[in-house]
Amino acid sequence: MRETAIVEAPSVLGLRPTGVEELPAALLDAGLAAAPGAVRAGRVEPPPYDPRWDPRTGVRNAAGLAEYAVRLADAVGAVLDRGRFPLVLGGDCSILLGNLLALRRRGRYGLLFLDGHTDFYQPSADPAGEAASMELALATGRGPGLLADLEGRGPLLRDEDAVVLGFRDAGESAAAGMQPLPPGLSAVDLDGVRAVGAGVAARRALARLAAVPYWVHLDADVLDDALMPAVDYRLPGGLSWAELTQVLRTALRDGRAVGLDVTIFNPRLDPDGTLAARLVRCLRAGLGRGPARVPE
Repeated sequence: MRETAIVEAPSVLGLRPTGVEELPAALLDAGLAAAPGAVRAGRVEPPPYDPRWDPRTGVRNAAGLAEYAVRLADAVGAVLDRGRFPLVLGGDCSILLGNLLALRRRGRYGLLFLDGHTDFYQPSADPAGEAASMELALATGRGPGLLADLEGRGPLLRDEDAVVLGFRDAGESAAAGMQPLPPGLSAVDLDGVRAVGAGVAARRALARLAAVPYWVHLDADVLDDALMPAVDYRLPGGLSWAELTQVLRTALRDGRAVGLDVTIFNPRLDPDGTLAARLVRCLRAGLGRGPARVPE
């Protein structure tokens, strides 16, 4: 089993300073690094958050996001070069760009995208200008070139090399004017996961990624809102702890999985640390570093 190398990436450049930047410390305090085979591999500090909207790109912190993606890619690349499995702790979902840039420097890779939202907005449909609502679009080459063509390597990800699993925001995103997901990108919403079961849905998702090794992106809001209220954009419903654990174990025990990031969990909304501890148990089980079963 590969050593898990934990990289802290506490960036909220794609969101705002709500407390999500405290995610790494909360999960480490809850014992994530104490799992057998886990080591800490450094921290990539983001530039200062700038609340101003950038008229050139329609995205807040656009230059900072691009610069941070390069530095995070360097850190993740160093982990990969040592034959380790990077576990990147955000921060908001925009850290995905740095993770995928590290892979794009090496060739063609895929993505299993576990999120309550599809995050496929264009700046014109997101007046807040938050890249954390756009990262999947940016990763597939849609959006301002500063972020959609990092290092001239865009797109970081081909449509056919991505599977979105467990989302439940279709009505909300359509009403807000988000561009439709492209036909080449596989998407299975929460109802689709429930129709076949989490294990089957995960195995089918991996079958669609059969041509490539892949990264796993986990936004904590893919979990049932009643179980994981410590997120900033809440939606009713979501996966149970047991379902998420099953998906993670299926995805991460496959030899093609090359890394995992965890985003959006907000410790300020978890004052007693109960949810952080539960999330750590789920991650450890998913990584094969703890009990295989996690209670509902």
